[in-house]
Amino acid sequence: MTANDLLVFLRSVQEECGGAIPFERFMKEALYHPMFGYYSAHIADVGRQGDFATSATLGQGLGIAIAEWIQARSRSSGWRRIPVIEIGAGNGFLASAVLRHLGWLGRLRTDYTIVETSPILRKRQQELLRGLRVTWADSMREALRASGGHALIFSNELVDAFPCRLFERGERGWKELGLSIGGDGSLREVFLAQEPAGENWDAFRHLPQGQRIESHHAYRDWLDSWRKEWHSGALLTIDYGERAEHLHDRRPKGSLRAYWKHRRFLGRDIYARFGRQDLTADVNFSDLMAWGDALGWRTAAYTTQREFLWRWTRGKESDGDLFPLSGEGAGDAFKVLEQTPDSGGIPE
Repeated sequence: MTANDLLVFLRSVQEECGGAIPFERFMKEALYHPMFGYYSAHIADVGRQGDFATSATLGQGLGIAIAEWIQARSRSSGWRRIPVIEIGAGNGFLASAVLRHLGWLGRLRTDYTIVETSPILRKRQQELLRGLRVTWADSMREALRASGGHALIFSNELVDAFPCRLFERGERGWKELGLSIGGDGSLREVFLAQEPAGENWDAFRHLPQGQRIESHHAYRDWLDSWRKEWHSGALLTIDYGERAEHLHDRRPKGSLRAYWKHRRFLGRDIYARFGRQDLTADVNFSDLMAWGDALGWRTAAYTTQREFLWRWTRGKESDGDLFPLSGEGAGDAFKVLEQTPDSGGIPE
């Protein structure tokens, strides 16, 4: 594919969208388009050999903690078999750590499914996890139907990989941002004509004019697409972010950024290297809790990764396994949210 092919494609998207491409659509195509997308066609790996590292690639500690969480929740459930679903497993490093810490008896009782949409990453997972009892699914609905709707579900750095909407505060309130392609192929940011709706803007009333924020509406819609298939268990969401009232402190341009060859890029560089770099934004955990409430789920726990690791790994990890994830910085920047369906949740 040539640069001209990409330009022709983006202009067709702009025409489809009525003259301007909402940023969420731009990000979706940049990450997931079958031919142009980063995760679909161009990602090399996650970790030292890739463009970015996740917390799961920094040590065994997170895998140990999740394995302990799985064992505790399965004891509470009374299930004879343990259905586990990992969503977006990266290069498979975290799945390997979880499964190995479960031990041979735990693995024997566990039905471990990975939901993965990236063909490149699925191949890496299958290579790393060869010999372990793992199956793959293309969607959450497929995985949940196979488990009868009962599952312990977890993800690490999944929400931030969803396309986000981008807003900026102006003189008359919040406006959504999009992109317009000029005659010379250049991109410029524009405000979309329609007024944004459905946001809890009160959480951002203290932010000044010019402030930018992001919202992962695509993740909300994705949750809604499979919620009716999930009847009991627990959902563990691990990602970097904060509650709404603290999310954008000292970040006037928001948290949107790009990663390429382990370098972070901001501003106009976000639009460079279409499909060749990762795009991400911090997660608004207030949104995740509110969306869960609307789906009929209960927030069972919300904590920092540092506290999560401390609770589940005491006496079970080495300093080398735990330190990169629990120290000041990563340990507090990452949050852990546990939710359960009210109709069949697992008690504390």
